[in-house]
Amino acid sequence: MKKHIYLLLALLFVGLQANAQGRMITGTVTDASSGNVLPGVTVQLKGTLSGTSTDQNGKYSISVPGDKAILVFMFLGYNTQEVKVGDKQQVDVKMEVNTTTLSEVVVTGYGIRGVAGKVAGIRVQKDRNAESKVMAHSVVVHEMVMSAPPHNTENYDYIKESTFQDAKKTPLSTFSIDVDNASYSNVRRFLSQGQKPPVDAVRIEEMVNYFSYDYKQPTGDAPFSVTTELSECPWNKENQLLHIGLQGKHIATDNLPASNLVFLIDVSGSMNMPEKLPLVKAGFKLLVDQLRPQDKVAIVVYAGAAGLVLPATSGDNKPAIMQAIENLQAGGSTAGGAGINLAYKVAQDNFVKGGNNRVILASDGDFNVGVSSDSELVRIIEKKRELGVFLTVLGFGTGNLKDSRMEQLADKGNGNYAYVDNILEAKKVFVNEFGGTLFTIAKDVKLQLEFNPAKVKAYRLIGYENRALADEEFNDDKKDAGDMGAGHTVTALYEIVPADSKSETTTGNVDPLKYQKIELDPKANNTIEILTLKLRYKDPDGSKSKLITSTVTDKATPVAKTSDDFRFSAAVAACGMLLRDSKYKGSATYPMVLELAKDARGKDEEGYRIEFINLVKSMSLLSDRR
Repeated sequence: MKKHIYLLLALLFVGLQANAQGRMITGTVTDASSGNVLPGVTVQLKGTLSGTSTDQNGKYSISVPGDKAILVFMFLGYNTQEVKVGDKQQVDVKMEVNTTTLSEVVVTGYGIRGVAGKVAGIRVQKDRNAESKVMAHSVVVHEMVMSAPPHNTENYDYIKESTFQDAKKTPLSTFSIDVDNASYSNVRRFLSQGQKPPVDAVRIEEMVNYFSYDYKQPTGDAPFSVTTELSECPWNKENQLLHIGLQGKHIATDNLPASNLVFLIDVSGSMNMPEKLPLVKAGFKLLVDQLRPQDKVAIVVYAGAAGLVLPATSGDNKPAIMQAIENLQAGGSTAGGAGINLAYKVAQDNFVKGGNNRVILASDGDFNVGVSSDSELVRIIEKKRELGVFLTVLGFGTGNLKDSRMEQLADKGNGNYAYVDNILEAKKVFVNEFGGTLFTIAKDVKLQLEFNPAKVKAYRLIGYENRALADEEFNDDKKDAGDMGAGHTVTALYEIVPADSKSETTTGNVDPLKYQKIELDPKANNTIEILTLKLRYKDPDGSKSKLITSTVTDKATPVAKTSDDFRFSAAVAACGMLLRDSKYKGSATYPMVLELAKDARGKDEEGYRIEFINLVKSMSLLSDRR
């Protein structure tokens, strides 16, 4: 009898152990009305940071600890669903479109507040120096309050939108590349919380560059290729749109140089929120999983003071690195300047010649002790970049995000800036784009376009306002510019007014010159070239730039025959102009954006483009109701 009891207890114990270890749940997520599969849906185990996303076919798989587990399904433009797993092995979900998510919020400049009650027919007035205003001409349907986090102190630099330039008077356009993509994920965060983003949170070039494009791989010794495409401008049929794409050379992870990484982590009191330090820790653990034995990591933290938590540790000792990350706790004020100085010192002490030496800063940017002003911090970073140590800046959290500061630090520190709003974005930064995020293949990358006035009446660079350079800075090797990572793509768009256009596009009214006349070289009329594109870059450890030159002819392709990359980037740019209510948006509408984007999804293996499409669907529905 005892023997049978022991056997029964043993079987029960084994069953409990198996249940504790978890089981795999699979399923498919579809649109409830159309039945179409939904790629890119976030599937999260409730109460944890464990999650996944649906693949190209709307399928997912996730490990759950037991029968009481609850799965949360989230997708922009759709109602969030929670499903109890129970004893099921397969959980299929049909998601319904949410047409009201964004309709209760009013935004003016940087002020954000909720409307007490759902009001039909709300219109938003934008006034940079005024408080939020609402004009409502209907009745309260039902009581509902959606408000921004209390004491919102988020900062965004003012963007003076670039204007059209006269190709005769200003034939040169010079700017630095920008591989930052923080703006898109930040805009997505606002919209997913039911808030319209502040105008200056929308940086169009960062929205466009959030997505990868299928450009040709470079050949020869050049670290990147250059692709150009010319077509009709979708939001102004009388104009043309020029698409410029750079493709960084892909390097297999095994062939990447050894890394000397310093995690610089903000553990101040302001980081004591679920979407801040816990997400930081989860993200860095994903990065640690990618490390090789030849890589090494040190961890510096800062709150009221800065300290070294983990000295440089080899990538083959992942448990020690993971434990150091897990032990981090938030509390105290924020001495950002002290943390930056210590992190760079640690990086310099462990410098790897010919390797990837980089500080990775994770913070909400709210520094308030010691050196804390933007100008002081920028000066520190500008000095440190001469050491050959690069900088990656990761923004976290809501309510007090200092976006303007984080962007400046990345810009001046030979680095890149991303905003991480969830664990899937952390996976995008640290896993999917591991090489591009951490390994620089070219630094100080600048572009200069010379437009042919015989072919071009006027032009406008869309976005890149804070990356503009003086024309003479193109040949100045002392002038800092953006850096490019392995496998990175960079995209820039120009709206062009042809020389024979009857368009009333204005470049401003300037009196005729008294002492000189602008005369064209006769050759300008005898060529099919509309512009010459010049590009300068340096090797990661170089001090002298190299030059690449190419030309673009006046042969334009019909929009319908352009590449997916051309149409999709144009859709994202048009969406950005609508969010900014740009005076250059022309005939752009959300349905037009949707039409362009839906037809240009391409491979979209990670579901980023379908996520954008659903985001636009949501905005389109709301714009129709206003």
